Amino acid sequence: MTRKTAIFGSFLFFVVAPLTVAGVVPWWISQWRTEPAFLAMEPLRFLGVALVLAGLPILIGSFARFATEGLGTPAPIAPPRHLVIRGAYRYVRNPMYVALLAIIVGQAILFASRALLLYGAAFWLACHFFVILYEEPNLRRRFGEDYQRFRAAVPRWLPRLVPWFPPADKES
Repeated sequence: MTRKTAIFGSFLFFVVAPLTVAGVVPWWISQWRTEPAFLAMEPLRFLGVALVLAGLPILIGSFARFATEGLGTPAPIAPPRHLVIRGAYRYVRNPMYVALLAIIVGQAILFASRALLLYGAAFWLACHFFVILYEEPNLRRRFGEDYQRFRAAVPRWLPRLVPWFPPADKES
């Protein structure tokens, strides 16, 4: 896949998947109506905004890396040719899912929507099973020892505090 094709494919997948998962469905569930704040604590809404704003650049950056460094897309039908282990991937193995969850939970807190919190939990559970049953075995087959080193050093869901650098990439 060429870089231009990968960028176009990633953009299309972004419009279909993340915008649906973190935009359309949360809107459908909550209509983005503000309910009384959780625990009657209005300042919690700032945490919601912060989670949404933190998740967006991580999500967009991860998509961009799949296209430009991986020469593929996040879509299983057009996966990257190269293992992507830079950017947010130096902290957590699944930054796209983590970013999407941050955006969903951020909206749940912002709008004080219990239904969005439940949706976020269901989303994470679906991601977890997809990752352990499909993604990780597939990545082990495709990238072998490189993926095993990455997997051993970088956690699946909870980010590292300091970035991981593969042995041949210490100067980056």
